[in-house]
Amino acid sequence: MANSVYKVIELVGTSTESWEQAARAAVERAGQSLRHLRIAEVTEQDMVIKDGKVEAFRAKVKVSFKYEND
Repeated sequence: MANSVYKVIELVGTSTESWEQAARAAVERAGQSLRHLRIAEVTEQDMVIKDGKVEAFRAKVKVSFKYEND
C-alpha cells in the first residue's frame, strides 16, 4: 500500500431547514469541485436569528480529500 497525503479544508454550509442539511450542502458543494473526498467532520453548529426567530442553520465542516500531484 502506497503512502497517501490528505488535505483538510473548512467549509460552512447553511440551510433554512436543519444543521444536517447545512452540513450536507457543504459536502455536496465540495464534491462538485474536489475529487476523492474521504471524511467530513462537523466541528461547530450555530443559528442565524432574526426578529427572535431562527432564520438559518449553519454547520462548520472539515472535509478531507486525497492530495494528488499534477
